[in-house]
Amino acid sequence: MSRLTSWMVRTAWSWARRKADIRYGSRAAARFAAYGEGTSIAFPPATIFGEAWIEIGAHTLLGGDITLTAGFVPGLDLGPEPLIRIGGGCAIGRGSHVVAHKSIVVGDHVFMGPYVYITDQNHVYTDPETPVGGQWPTDDPVRVGSGTWIGANAVILPGVTLGRNCVVAASSVVRPGEYPDHSVIAGVPGRVVRRYDPEAGWLPPLRGGGSPHTTSASPPESTPPEV
Repeated sequence: MSRLTSWMVRTAWSWARRKADIRYGSRAAARFAAYGEGTSIAFPPATIFGEAWIEIGAHTLLGGDITLTAGFVPGLDLGPEPLIRIGGGCAIGRGSHVVAHKSIVVGDHVFMGPYVYITDQNHVYTDPETPVGGQWPTDDPVRVGSGTWIGANAVILPGVTLGRNCVVAASSVVRPGEYPDHSVIAGVPGRVVRRYDPEAGWLPPLRGGGSPHTTSASPPESTPPEV
């Protein structure tokens, strides 16, 4: 590649990174069930389809290389209701995946680090003679409460309900179950390692008034059910 061609490619790519995001009021945004004012999906996205079943609130930012899909493949009729609802004031990190087949609801002011994976569908393996990928999957809705923070590379499995203002530590795998408001979840599999009680405060207590991520005692047992 000549220097001139290389310069032209780099210039065009830089322009696209600055100008080719999906913005409120654009033709691309109009394909969504709802697309709030001030919302933007950075260029380049990885995979986006099923926009007619995706709602995104106002002033939400989604990073580049993101996968945001409703249904198995483009062109399906998925019914009258959106499959993905993302609230306002959210930030979803670069390279993250939100893959819905039944229902994924993300509340307002939810922040996610890069490469977070959220899905409401998983393959079953009840038949030992059939390859797992060939067995019909099961769906279970996912809910992420408003004000929640999800760290980089975390995985949210089908059937998870996160309460309000929860924290999911980086690289955790959150199993199906209900996690109460103000839970701190960490590990593989994810367990509640800290929680907030209105009367007692943080349990275990914060060390020196520091971050709630700092553990100063043995964590309590996990509250979600085993799966």
